[in-house]
Amino acid sequence: MTSQASVIIVGAGMAGLTCAAYLKKSGINALLLDAADGVGGRIRTDTVDGFRLDRGFQILLTAYPEAQRLLDYAALNLKTFRSGALIRCDEPGSSNPWLKLLNPLSEPAALFQTLFSPVGTFSDKLRILELARRVQGMQSDDFFRQDATTTYDFLTDFGFSDQMITRFFRPFFGGIFLEDALHTSSNFFEFCFSMFYSGEAAVPAGGMERIPAQIAGRLLPEQIRLNTPVSAIRGNQVHLASGEVLTASHIVLAVDRAGAAQLLGAPKPAETAFTHTTCTYFAAPASPRPDEKLLLLNTRRSSAVHNVAVVSDIDPATAPAGQALISVSTQGLTQVDEAALTAQIRRELTEWFGEPVKQWRHLRTYHIPHALPAYGPDALNAPVSLSRGLYQCGDQTAYPSLNAAIRTGRLVAEEIAKQYA
Repeated sequence: MTSQASVIIVGAGMAGLTCAAYLKKSGINALLLDAADGVGGRIRTDTVDGFRLDRGFQILLTAYPEAQRLLDYAALNLKTFRSGALIRCDEPGSSNPWLKLLNPLSEPAALFQTLFSPVGTFSDKLRILELARRVQGMQSDDFFRQDATTTYDFLTDFGFSDQMITRFFRPFFGGIFLEDALHTSSNFFEFCFSMFYSGEAAVPAGGMERIPAQIAGRLLPEQIRLNTPVSAIRGNQVHLASGEVLTASHIVLAVDRAGAAQLLGAPKPAETAFTHTTCTYFAAPASPRPDEKLLLLNTRRSSAVHNVAVVSDIDPATAPAGQALISVSTQGLTQVDEAALTAQIRRELTEWFGEPVKQWRHLRTYHIPHALPAYGPDALNAPVSLSRGLYQCGDQTAYPSLNAAIRTGRLVAEEIAKQYA
């Protein structure tokens, strides 16, 4: 059977959904195809024993310009973290292993506490303010037009001490980039720093999948076909695994590079380096730090525990009444022994929070070997137009973030809409 559509988008992740939403705004009803049983791609949320678990710990940075343009924040009922971090720093001779660093823009009363925090030197805190002034007012494209180096080299050249890098930048931004060497492009670091410093880190009430669900809700039901794997794209035809053939004037690939090459019958692209992350969720009778509402970072990056978030302290809807939901992130694991990892996390967090940790119940472990494409100083953006009538979008064509996925989806939609104007 052969049928026709004006635009077909392969992939109903954030880029594909965004492209379809902007096209619909222009009066074009694209058809979205996805092999999965739900929209969102990497942004999905599961319900386990009444807990709402995102598939890997994720946040929305409210300062993302593309997210501000596309999303209805009020309808998402965003729940926000405090701006800053609580840092676990187990060093010999330290009387208190917990260090706190807060954003004085968000909490002006914490200015002096932040300036004199032992997270770094007094000069480091002044350099943070200097860095904030440097990025203030820069547009997204401005960051990526600069010459780039690694984040680590940028920080050292900027004058930050080894102490500040070890105690704050490596655990905090290493957790964002999912790599502790800080080899990620300095352009992307400055962009992320600006987003964190000028906005908030938030999660929608009920889980991150509320974001793709909101966009999908703007489309007609018949525009989305799930459980529909695509086997090949030949010219203007989209061949489904079922044997059905669809034709379209415009085809958009909102899938990763390897998937796009396979669909087009092109040579397999050079292996793309990816970062790895593993997210382990626990149910607890109570939050271990109920008054903080901060991300918890570990400076000891050889540990199983890298970053911790008490998700239910931010969004109570993620846990049944009277219980707490705790997310633990571990980076760099290529393979996971779930039982051994869970046991090691328990041992380490017992040192942090005491004997109650032994009563925490393991809910689920998500191992994500292709969490983010590596984005080094020499990374180049890929064009959104591949050939006449064929386009691509997604963060793999730009830089690894929700903002880039949305932006590239919008750009493809605008390119197609021009041809209908």
